[in-house]
Amino acid sequence: MKNKTVVVALSGGVDSSVAAYILREEGYKVIGLFMKNWHNESVTISNECPWLEDSYHAMLVSQKLKIPFQTIDLSNEYKKRIVDYMFNEYSLGRTPNPDVLCNREIKFDIFLEIALSLGADYIATGHYCMMSEEIIDKKKIYRLLKGRDAKKDQSYFLCQLNQYQLQKTKFPIGNLQKSEVRDIARDNGLITAEKKDSQGLCFIGKVKLPKFLQQQLNAKKGDVIQISSTNDCYHNNMSTLMNQKFNEDFAKPFKYKPSDGKKIGEHNGAHFFTIGQRKGLAIGGSKDPLFIIKTDVNDNIIYVGEGRTHPGLYRKALKVLNSEIHWIRDDKKLTNGQSIQYMTRIRYRQKLTSATLIQKKDFLFIYFKNPQLSVTPGQFVAWYDDNELIGSGIIFE
Repeated sequence: MKNKTVVVALSGGVDSSVAAYILREEGYKVIGLFMKNWHNESVTISNECPWLEDSYHAMLVSQKLKIPFQTIDLSNEYKKRIVDYMFNEYSLGRTPNPDVLCNREIKFDIFLEIALSLGADYIATGHYCMMSEEIIDKKKIYRLLKGRDAKKDQSYFLCQLNQYQLQKTKFPIGNLQKSEVRDIARDNGLITAEKKDSQGLCFIGKVKLPKFLQQQLNAKKGDVIQISSTNDCYHNNMSTLMNQKFNEDFAKPFKYKPSDGKKIGEHNGAHFFTIGQRKGLAIGGSKDPLFIIKTDVNDNIIYVGEGRTHPGLYRKALKVLNSEIHWIRDDKKLTNGQSIQYMTRIRYRQKLTSATLIQKKDFLFIYFKNPQLSVTPGQFVAWYDDNELIGSGIIFE
């Protein structure tokens, strides 16, 4: 390892700090690099994740470990690839996942290329996931595996990585429990040992989403329409198809219209809301909480249902357009007409659920064994074979 150099993406948190420590102990030449990404104090809850404090902690960890350190400014790249993408997706009534995009577009693309240009052999992060290698048909395959700490597994956030990126990456803490990581930090006097885990956007922090979106998306008054669970036209019609397994109609978007329910209030813009959202409506008078079951940005209407068991919150299937399908393992790629059963998840920390993947001519059809809560266009669906992440895609409908 003495001749191998690793650039660690130091975030100022305990996980990346311990990752750097482990690699140094293993004999690698370690360099710490902190990424300054887009930051706007008017929309960031600064005391939740101030980048200046994070960069200072990253520097102190580097000094403690006696490794070189520097900060790189990726603000412009982050704004172009992540922030602008988020504005566009929300304007279309879709809900992006900036953390998945940050990994695909920033950490494992721009950051990786910068590290390699500095002469590094690898980059490393503090993600809770693991890798293994195997030879298939005389070709080395890199397998992306779930982290050993089931409560902290972050493989979902890496669902858009490719074989080249995995080849150049190390995940030093993936085989550890979070408690073990903190113990290592304490034992070695790292300032981040007791630091709370960061929340919010990747390397930015917690963001006040409405204020963030209002930078480019104008407020516009619209109606909130409540759909009764006993008079849900869409789902009553769909119930007649329940015995028809793999029927593509299960993946069609909900087609509510105002006459299907009653107006119960107003909102400031359908593009500020997302399917499954419970807070932010400021409408009372219902026995159970109101959940958003459909947003219509064209007519600026929000449709809501009362209670978590409302049928409008659940979907039996979804589609991923061919252009949005990503296989970490190309050797596992489905061809037209092929199908396979995998475990899937449509959001971080969601329990894995069984689903059948069917490759159609123009899209991948994913049919869940059990109806899923809040299937949201723009988010990522990932599929697993046991502990291995095989591929992912952006939910179309």
